[in-house]
Amino acid sequence: MKYKLGTLAVAGLMAAGPVMADLVFPSLSYRTGPYAAGGIPFADGYADYFTLLNERDGGIGGEMIQVPECETAYNTEKGVECYESLKGGGGLVYQPLSTGITYQLIPKVTADDIPMLTSGLGRTSAKNGKVFSHVFNFPANYWDGASVAIKHILDEEGGDLSGKKIALVYHNSAYGKEPIRTLTELSKKHGFEFKEVPVDHPGQEQKSQWLQIRRDKPDYVIMYGWGVMNQVAVQEAVNIRFPMDKFIGIWWSGSENDVLAAGAGADGYKALTFHNVGSDYPLYDDLKEHVFDAGKSAGAGDQAGTVIYNRGIYAAMLVAEAARTAQEIHGVSDITPSQMRDGMEALEITEEKMANLGLPNFGPEFKVSCENHGGNGFAAMTQWDAEAKEWKLISDFVQSDQDIVQPLIDEDSAAYASENNIEDNCG
Repeated sequence: MKYKLGTLAVAGLMAAGPVMADLVFPSLSYRTGPYAAGGIPFADGYADYFTLLNERDGGIGGEMIQVPECETAYNTEKGVECYESLKGGGGLVYQPLSTGITYQLIPKVTADDIPMLTSGLGRTSAKNGKVFSHVFNFPANYWDGASVAIKHILDEEGGDLSGKKIALVYHNSAYGKEPIRTLTELSKKHGFEFKEVPVDHPGQEQKSQWLQIRRDKPDYVIMYGWGVMNQVAVQEAVNIRFPMDKFIGIWWSGSENDVLAAGAGADGYKALTFHNVGSDYPLYDDLKEHVFDAGKSAGAGDQAGTVIYNRGIYAAMLVAEAARTAQEIHGVSDITPSQMRDGMEALEITEEKMANLGLPNFGPEFKVSCENHGGNGFAAMTQWDAEAKEWKLISDFVQSDQDIVQPLIDEDSAAYASENNIEDNCG
C-alpha cells in the first residue's frame, strides 16, 4: 500500500495526475547510507501500520491511505527535495526523521500550511505552539531525554550528584548538540561536572574520544548518537571496560543494531525511550493476519518487533489518530493538510485509546494544545539483555525536570519569534 520512489520519480508521478488516495502520509525515508540501519525499520513500521489500517479497516474514516516514500539518505538537501516533490500530492503531515531536514522544513511547512511531526527529534523549542504553529514534537523532546537521563542517574546515586563527572558523547551536528544547554543547566543545579565529547559524522572512528573518556574517568556517559556511530561507541566502551550500566543512550542510540555487534560485552547498556518495547501487543496479532502473512510487509519484512520498527508504528499511530480527530472536528473524511494540523493540535492520547488500538501501556498519555505542541515530557529507561538479545523496560515513564526544560524552551522559542517576526499564534 505504498510507493517507493526516488525524488525525480515522485515528481513525475505528481505531474502525471491525481493517482494518490485521499489520505496521503508521505514517508521521508532513508534505506541507504550510514544511517540506513535506523531508517529502514522506521520506514517499515510506518508503512505496515497504514497497510494494516487499509486492509483491516478500509483506511481511516472510510478513506483509503497511501504512503509515498522518498529516499533522503539522511541528507538534508535531498530531504528538502523530497518534501518539495511530494507536497503537491496532498501529503497530510511530514515526519523527516532527521534534525537537519527538520530545521530546513520548519519555515516551509509553516508557509505551506502543512503540519510536521518530529517526535523525539528536531528543534526542541518547537514544543511552543504559540511560535511554531505547524511543528509538533510530542510526546517528548531531546531536552526531556537529557533531563530524564539525569533523573535516572540521581536515582542510581541516591539523589546526590555533587562531585560526579558526566560526559556527553554526541554526534557533532545540530542533533547531537541539542542537549548541551540542558545538561549544562542541570550540572549547575545538581553539582556534577559536565564534559562534552563530540564525534564527527558518520562516527566510524572514535578511538581518541574513548581514550579521553578512559583518562577523564567520568562516572556516567550519556550518548546522543545515530547509525554506525552507536555501534562503534558501544564497542569502544566495551574495549576500555567502561561499565555498561553507567552508559546511557538517547532513544536514537537504543536499538538492536547498536548493541548486537558487541555481543555479551554490551550487556547492561541503557537507553531512553518514549514508547514501550517488544511485540507482545494485540496489534501484532492483527499485523500478522493482515500484513505479514498476507505478504504485504514493507521492505524485507524482517524488522517487526524491533525498537525502531515499533517507533515507526507509534509515529503512524499518532498521525492516524490525529487524522481521525481532524475528521471529527471538521465533519469530513477527506481532510486537507490544514485540517490535519487542527487534528494534531487537538490530539489526546489516553491509555484507553492505546488499549483500544491494540497497544496497551505502549506510551505516555498526553494532550496537545495550541500552546503545547510537545506533550508532557515523559520518557522511560530500557536496558539491553545480551543473553536474551532483547531490550527490557526497567522504569516507569518519568517526567523531565520542567523547572529546567520549560524556561529553556521559552527562551529559545522567543528568540526565534523575534528573529522571524512571529506573533503569538494562540493569542
